[in-house]
Amino acid sequence: MKKTLVIGASLKPTRYSNIAINRLTLNKHPVVALGLRKGEVAGIPIETEKIPFKGIDTVTLYLNPQRQAEYYDYIISLNPKRVIFNPGTENPEFYSLLSSHHIESEVACTLVLLGTNQYQSK
Repeated sequence: MKKTLVIGASLKPTRYSNIAINRLTLNKHPVVALGLRKGEVAGIPIETEKIPFKGIDTVTLYLNPQRQAEYYDYIISLNPKRVIFNPGTENPEFYSLLSSHHIESEVACTLVLLGTNQYQSK
């Protein structure tokens, strides 16, 4: 299984990022998480610093477009295969930037992809 970085991770159980971490873990996907507050979800520590994680295949975003700009360089530096833009995170400016670095953008819902067995990147 390929490693996923959840950006915008929340400790609140009702947040989609929290549910995604739980479902990814349940489906045996390796997960790392980045959020505003340190804590733990499904045994996964939420980091608050932009750690240079190794082996990231997928970044799944739970940040609105205005908050994404500060993560552009960080995400590109991780060289993921794809970035999933969950509902509410759509950002054409970032799609173009990712494309110029040969990183795939996918406008989708991580939870739906998991629920329909379409999550694995190609």
